[in-house]
Amino acid sequence: MATMTDPVADMLSRIRNANIARHERVDIPASTLKKEIAKLLKAEGFIKGFEVLSGSHQDTIRIILKYGDKRERVIKGLQRISRPGLRKYTPKGDIPKCMGGMGLVIVSTSKGIVSGRQAKRMNCGGEIMAMVW
Repeated sequence: MATMTDPVADMLSRIRNANIARHERVDIPASTLKKEIAKLLKAEGFIKGFEVLSGSHQDTIRIILKYGDKRERVIKGLQRISRPGLRKYTPKGDIPKCMGGMGLVIVSTSKGIVSGRQAKRMNCGGEIMAMVW
């Protein structure tokens, strides 16, 4: 088995692929960072929910995807911004908006994984991890 260099990009790709295929749920190997991202996606209304399943080797996060009344996708797109080869950091005043404020910017700050709006409210910058719209 090959080693994974970017587990967050793997998580976003799994969610994107399951969303395009209109699956009800997707399973992802768990980590603390991924749990925090899933918690933020749930709080912002992009997914129905998630649960952590205990396994013999590693825990798994089961994400339940969310769709509209006519099965239209709630998540239109996911994009990894900061990556292991090129980290993207921003000061507190320059946190970008996604889709004119309609999307979600995931920021890793010294106070945890938060949305771009929360980071502005807390008056702190950090690493721009991903954008979801």
